Amino acid sequence: MAITLAIDCMGGDHGPGVTVPAALAFARRFPESRIILIGLEDRIRPLLKGADVDSERVSVHHASQVVAMDESPALALKNKKDSSMRVAANLVKSGEADACVSAGNTGALMAISRFVLKMLPGIDRPAICTVLPTTKGHVHVLDLGANVDCEAEHLLQFGIMGAMLVAAVEHKESPTVGLLNIGEEEIKGNEVVKQAAELLRDSGLNFIGNVEGDGVYQGEAEVVVCDGFVGNVALKVSEGLAQMVASFLKQEFSRSPLTKLAALVALPVLKRFKDRVDHRRYNGASLLGLKGVVVKSHGSADAFAFENAIVRAYEAAREGVLDRIARQMAVYQAHREAQRAAAAPLDSNNAPAQETA
Repeated sequence: MAITLAIDCMGGDHGPGVTVPAALAFARRFPESRIILIGLEDRIRPLLKGADVDSERVSVHHASQVVAMDESPALALKNKKDSSMRVAANLVKSGEADACVSAGNTGALMAISRFVLKMLPGIDRPAICTVLPTTKGHVHVLDLGANVDCEAEHLLQFGIMGAMLVAAVEHKESPTVGLLNIGEEEIKGNEVVKQAAELLRDSGLNFIGNVEGDGVYQGEAEVVVCDGFVGNVALKVSEGLAQMVASFLKQEFSRSPLTKLAALVALPVLKRFKDRVDHRRYNGASLLGLKGVVVKSHGSADAFAFENAIVRAYEAAREGVLDRIARQMAVYQAHREAQRAAAAPLDSNNAPAQETA
């Protein structure tokens, strides 16, 4: 089955100059896919001239409005109903596209996607999930900023969504799930985290317990769950650390003619190191919990990074992530209902038994 992807070409810091070439490169890599380029047609069409593309596979859908990167999500939702972002979400809702990708305003994309697509049954809030490198490969972490304050039930839902995403796109039926905490012991953490751990243990997921911050990059779990406040801070600290390490290496290798020579000798190693930690390879955060596949690219993404975000959307749609999440939530809810029924025995009148003194 051909997968159709709706691309918001106007979003991000660079707009069509990056998004259109990235979409065309993706189309060449995946000849069974279809691409709908959405945005200001007079800015998209010139970029297609000379491109070796099949017009039946790559089409342009005009959208007259653009959501600015610093625009209020509420105003974007209310006033820009023909924005490239809104049109992309509408195409997913109507079934004309299987997924949409945008590098635009995160808050606006979340608000528009939630309003247009609605939530999957049993899911209260969408979560932002992305991939980070580890010593063992990579890890999916969620939430990364969509939900600053969370209840234990929300963290459980994040765990289910993250596990189903990994199970689908990486073909791992029982991926390990960890809960980000300040210690591995069960007694550590605030009450919300402790309650979430209890729910996760009883969820049927392959829950391995608490994971400390350093365990994320050690690859202790394939899915790491946290609230959006903690997740976003952890992500930004990680990005800052990576930039600092790169800056220090550059400074040390350029300190003298001898260190410059050492840098030349070490160039193959440095290149492999750069490739392994290159954030562009991991670009593309899934907005999980919606009745549609939505992937958010980093706003500053170049064509290579944006293409990787498109690949993530394509894989999620192709592997049926939404169906997996819906089925697992139904299984969990049935389990919880059975537990509640067992905990509330009924008398002969089908009323809850009353305690006697």
